Amino acid sequence: MSSDAAVIPFGACPLPLVDSDEILMGHGSGGRLTAQLVEQLIVPAFRNPALERLDDAALVECDGARLAFTTDSYVVTPIFFRGGDIGELAVNGTINDLAVSGARPLALSLAFILEEGLPISDLRRVIESARTAAARAGVPIVTGDTKVVGRGCADKLFINTSGIGAVPRGLRLGAREVRPGDAILVSGTMGDHGVAILSQRLGLELDGELRSDTAALHELTAIALEAAPGLHAMRDPTRGGLAATLVEIATREGHGIEIDECTIPVSDAVRGACEILGLDPLLVANEGKVVLFVAEEDADALLTALRRHSLGRAAARIGRVTDAHAGVVTVATAIGGERILELPFAEALPRIC
Repeated sequence: MSSDAAVIPFGACPLPLVDSDEILMGHGSGGRLTAQLVEQLIVPAFRNPALERLDDAALVECDGARLAFTTDSYVVTPIFFRGGDIGELAVNGTINDLAVSGARPLALSLAFILEEGLPISDLRRVIESARTAAARAGVPIVTGDTKVVGRGCADKLFINTSGIGAVPRGLRLGAREVRPGDAILVSGTMGDHGVAILSQRLGLELDGELRSDTAALHELTAIALEAAPGLHAMRDPTRGGLAATLVEIATREGHGIEIDECTIPVSDAVRGACEILGLDPLLVANEGKVVLFVAEEDADALLTALRRHSLGRAAARIGRVTDAHAGVVTVATAIGGERILELPFAEALPRIC
């Protein structure tokens, strides 16, 4: 979209929203259909203050303690991929939902839904991977469940994980804390996980190394909290990628967001793959990155601290929050123009996490 095009806030699009009496693959994309499903069906049914914040983890009070509680399900295909597998992904992803909420992860659950006929060797490999990831992060798996369904009723195996973490007293993080003037940082390159999954699924041999970036981020987020007292929010840009994170915060909180395409780190391998596949790397999932919203005066210190850690070496400042064009994310393009960042209805990359 050119810079002189009319600015239409997300949610006010003249195109009709998809009205379906069936669940579509797009409902799991992290894009517009997902937002519709959550905001129009799920939240009204269970409405309460903790749920309504719609952050990566809910904050609950228990006998004076502040706890973060999160749950997630993993249906990625293939279950083994370059850089990881569904077991490691499930452990890391749940730790990350706690970490970006400012919590110190304490414990995880792990539940399997297994399809009849799954080789025991595959299950053993996934269990070992999950065990290794949890041990590496220092977060124990303390409970779980196993169910088996008939052939054709699942695709090998699905995993559900939940996690709890301790949140320091007085810490306030979340989308509601973001404010105009905040700088926006990312901890590394965008799109690695989604492109790695898709290229393997399609059997593509592309130049460069394409690997999932799955990693536990709790050490990096702890560094960020210590380095930047003015840190207002952190998000892990999984389904829907960086775009989903930015559009969600802009629309729900009524802020404008401006980012510079040239400052967003994307590896050459991912950029090349996206050009071949017709994908926007900003819409592609990540599983080992964090987006940070921080007061301008703390931005430089935060960036320096992130780059000192192995998971933050490619950290970059990519934009800012503004009180202009409320609810809209604009992207300054490499050719000197400007476009509006919007989320698609269609599912470009199904079952990537």
